[in-house]
Amino acid sequence: MIIKNLATISFETIIDCFLLAFDDYLVKMPSDKNYYKHRWEAAKVDFSFSYGMFDGDKMVGFIIHAIDNRNGKGTAFNTGTGVISDYRGRGIVKSLYKHALNDLTEKNIAQSVLEVITKNEIAISVYKSIGFKITKTYKCFGGNIEIDPSFQVDLKEVALETVDWRRLPNQQYYSWDNQQASILRGNYKCYKVFHDGKPESFFIINSEQAYLSQFDLFSKNKDGWKRLFTGIQKISAFIKTNNIDDRLKEKLNNLTRYGLKNTVDQFEMELLLKDAKGVITAPFE
Repeated sequence: MIIKNLATISFETIIDCFLLAFDDYLVKMPSDKNYYKHRWEAAKVDFSFSYGMFDGDKMVGFIIHAIDNRNGKGTAFNTGTGVISDYRGRGIVKSLYKHALNDLTEKNIAQSVLEVITKNEIAISVYKSIGFKITKTYKCFGGNIEIDPSFQVDLKEVALETVDWRRLPNQQYYSWDNQQASILRGNYKCYKVFHDGKPESFFIINSEQAYLSQFDLFSKNKDGWKRLFTGIQKISAFIKTNNIDDRLKEKLNNLTRYGLKNTVDQFEMELLLKDAKGVITAPFE
């Protein structure tokens, strides 16, 4: 078997292997190929920094990386790692990462980041053996918002290009797909909820996917969360929202308070490849 850079591999070959590898995953994955095309474009997937394992002409495993400068660091974010079932147990993920991390280091990427379901103990063990460390715990939610729809709120759409992201609270807690850089490349709309003539809260949503990317209060007034979730409900009564940092207890409590169910939990794991001076810190052996 050989490792190939995915820059020269067709999207159809990559997505077919991806869907096959995740066919028996811990959670049901979307099967629409266009969903992944749009999601990966928004995430800034770069197939020249992504790698596949091939048995002859057959692609049997992969690491798909998004590349961007996030929080001042050149970062490779793993948007998907998988091996089709017949080829598991052969060390393919470790082999792919050995190749990938050496390549990323040579190309001045400072850190590698990934997300993994907390119950996926085999994958977590593999990532730890490579050198990744758990840095965050996230919770994912879905369901129908349970609020009396007759409750009135003052809701206004705000053009994303006019948003002052520095004034949006808790930006440091959002995961890769929910960060500003990814949102601006996706199909999202921003809304603000007003109270007494002032913006009290905001949310950013892809209504076609019923996916809530960001939401929070600007000011903690009585019934502020109720007004926020009422505003969200008016755009989409059913929502999904992934990767809420488990340190945000008030946000988590209000998700469950208004009817959302915790569907799955994830870890964010990180491997530092270079320090602030550009010195290689984690060469892969």
